[in-house]
Formats: sequence, C-alpha cells, structure tokens
Amino acid sequence: MRTSTDRGRLRRIALIVGVVGILAGALGSWIPSFWGDEAASVMSASRTWPELWRMLQNVDGVHGAYYAFLHLWIDLFGASEFSVRLPSAIAAGFLAAGTAVLAGRLGGRFGAPWLALAAGLIAALLPRTAVMAAEARSYAIGSAIAVWLTVLLIALLAQRRSWWAWAVYALGAAVSVYVFLYLALLLVVHGVFVLLFHRRVLWRWSAWAAGGVVLALPIVLRAAAERNQIGFLAHRDYITPINVLALQWFDPVTVWLCGVLIAIGLAATILRSRSSGVSEQDPDTLRLSVLALLWLALPTAAVLLGSVLIAPMYTVRYLSFCTPAAAILVALGVLAAARWIAARRPQRASAAAGVLLAVVLAALVPNLVVLRGPYAKDGSDWREAAAYLHGHAAHGDAVVYDDRPKDSEKPRLITAVYPADVAGLTDPALSASFRTQPGLWDRTRQNPELTVGDLTPVVWAVERGSAPERSPDVRHLESLGYRVVSAHRINVSTVIRLRR
Repeated sequence: MRTSTDRGRLRRIALIVGVVGILAGALGSWIPSFWGDEAASVMSASRTWPELWRMLQNVDGVHGAYYAFLHLWIDLFGASEFSVRLPSAIAAGFLAAGTAVLAGRLGGRFGAPWLALAAGLIAALLPRTAVMAAEARSYAIGSAIAVWLTVLLIALLAQRRSWWAWAVYALGAAVSVYVFLYLALLLVVHGVFVLLFHRRVLWRWSAWAAGGVVLALPIVLRAAAERNQIGFLAHRDYITPINVLALQWFDPVTVWLCGVLIAIGLAATILRSRSSGVSEQDPDTLRLSVLALLWLALPTAAVLLGSVLIAPMYTVRYLSFCTPAAAILVALGVLAAARWIAARRPQRASAAAGVLLAVVLAALVPNLVVLRGPYAKDGSDWREAAAYLHGHAAHGDAVVYDDRPKDSEKPRLITAVYPADVAGLTDPALSASFRTQPGLWDRTRQNPELTVGDLTPVVWAVERGSAPERSPDVRHLESLGYRVVSAHRINVSTVIRLRR
C-alpha cells in the first residue's frame, strides 16, 4: 500500500528526471543541421492548411496529426532547428518522468524510489532517447504517450475505476495510433500483460481497447492505402542482429554494459520469483519485469514477423516507443547488481546502487555529446552549405543542386529549410514549389536540360558525394562554357563556383 509520503517522493523523482530529460534533449539540439526526415516535417508543416490537407490526401497521411501540430508550433515559434526540435525534447522529459512513475509504482517494497530514479534517468539518456529528443519527428511524442498510457493502465488495474477513466484509456490508445501508427502494438503488450496478471478484468480491458481500435480505424485504413511509401525498406538491410538487439535502444559501446545489466536483472527476478514466498511478498517487481520484457519483445517480434510475411516494415526508429521498457530493464539490473555487491552488508545496497547508476549514466553521456555534433543527422551539412552560399554568392546568381541523390538527400532541400540564406538566388531547375504539389517535394527539371539561357554568368553547384568536380552537373556546365573557379568542401556536400 503506497502512502502519501511514497506518492510525494515519487512525484519529486518524476519531476527531477523529467527536467533532466528535457535538458538532455534540448541542450545542443540546435547544433546538427536539418536532414531529410526533418525536411519532410518542416516542408509539410510550413504549408498553409489547404496545402497541407491536399498533401495528406496523397502522401504521409499517417503523419498528419504531427504535421498539424507542428504547423501550429511553427506559426508561434518559427522553424529554426531549436524551435522545431523543442517539442521532442519536452516529450523526452515526459517520457523520462513517465518511466520513473511506472517503475516506482511497480518497484516493490524494497528499492522503489531507487528504481524510479534509475529508470527515469536512464530513460532520459539512453541513445534512442538522445536521438528522438532532438528530432523534428513524432517518435518522442509517441513514446511519451506510450509510457503514460501504460501508467494509466496500471492505475486502472490497481483498483476499481469509473467508466470515464477507462474511456480516457481508450481515447489515449486511439490518439497514440494517430501520432504514430506502430503504437497500436502497445495494445498487444497491454493485452498479454492483463491476461497474465489481471485476468478478472480482461473483458473490461478488451472492450475499451476495442473502442480505441475503432476510433483509430480511419488512420489504420489510411496507412494500408499508403503502404507503398515504406517500400524503400525492401532495399535496405535493416534487419540485422546488431540493429535488432542493440541499436534500437543502445549504441555499440554501451550495449554490452546495458545487456549485462538486463541479464542480471532478469536472472534476479527469476530467482526471486522461484524462492519460497518471495513472489507473494513482492509481486510488483515480477510484474514490472514481465511488462518491460513484453514491451521490448512483442512489438519487435511483430514487426519482424510482418516484414517477413507481409511487407518490409522494420527500421530501428519505428520501435522507439519501446525505449521506456529498455530503461526499466537496465535499472532493474542496476538494483539487482547492487544487492549482489552488498549481499554481506545490506545497509550499503543504496550506496552500491548509486555508484552503479553513476557508472551507467557516465557511459551514456559520450554518445549524447556525439549526437549533438554538427553532422550528427545522417552527415547532413545543409546549414553550412546554405550559409556559404549566403556569404559568397551575389544576388541573382543561379544555383544548380545535385539531383542524383534520393529525394530526402537532395541538396535543394536547403531552399525549403533554410530559405533566408538562399533568398535572392535563382533556381533554374525549379518547375514548381513543393507548396503547390500533391507530394512532399519540389517539381524540377533535370539538370542536363539546363541551357545557357537558363543560367547566369556565375553559377553555383551544390554537389553531394565524392569527386564533386567531376559530377555530371559540373561536366554539363563545362560543356556550356563554364569553368570551375573554386570548390568548398563541407562534409557530404561541396559548393562549387563556376564562371562562364
């Protein structure tokens, strides 16, 4: 039975880890340049309402709720990197706080405050959280909804609640699917958990979960109609052991530490549950372990199975909403290892847990720093390329953007995400702005179709990849009488100045 003191302590812990989560997500979030996925978000959200509605009828309808939210956000706070990533940082704070609350409520009589603190702080700093907390996409928001929906479920199962509380659960389940489609898999996790531990209310949960599914049916049908949008996954080798077992939540360095701790935590839970009378004395820890394990395993298994039997649908980002479960399992390992270390002196268990937690958090920080580097987003260097054009190109100069990469990597996207830097420069290949198109991107002519009449005496070429001075664009311009004057290499992009 939780006392008011316990609840107050848990609220304070949730507040602390929530602030840590927001700060960890927001600090340095403005440093990396926008990249392709974020360009899709910014370009969609910067449309007018009629333009956005038209686009959603043709493409990215499953992201419509997030784009609509981001449209309102940009109207209020602008479209800088810091601004459009801030909602994700705030959501990461709620994710960390919700993880702490969930772990604290099911932490057992011993170690609940420590478990709440450890799970919340680990959730705030895990590599997957660090990625989505500084990303202008819906993953962090969806993950925060997932953990708080699970907290609500635990509260509903703990004691008899009125119908409206269950209605909130059903509505929250539906909203989560509109935010990110794969969150429908969380209901599978909840259903198995209820079946295992709360069978007496299975019918009630099933009825309200079914209500949530009915409310979410329009977006599910829309997703089915748009299934070809993720057809590119068939050409990507994303289903690998390192991705599935490690990079979904960790990084190549810390995966070993976190993996060992998860193994220790699960082993300790199994041993405790088999000990005489322990499962009756401390059932919550067992339930928490099973819930986290189900949360980590079932969605992953479902997506992998679907990729094999139906169509490719796996990438590590799509399972970001399982991050709280990973954090809880690591935290359980920290406490189990601390108990083992302090077996002969139980009074030192808290100190041992504090030291181990500090080690884990310290190991996670370097990855967080790397993810706030200038080229952390798929190597994208669009901001520097745009700034270089702004500082060196003259008003009216023509810019030719490399059209060889896939749409989400084309350098011309800098015109959409950094429009102020290229204002006043001409774009001879542009046929129609993305704002007028039913799809995401601009409509353009192919660069080899450009003639001298389309260009200016000085032309800038923004090329991606190696050997940019020998790119088809440069060769075509040279055939028109232009010569390379200078080439400024950034990271994956090179800005070349040519004169005729």
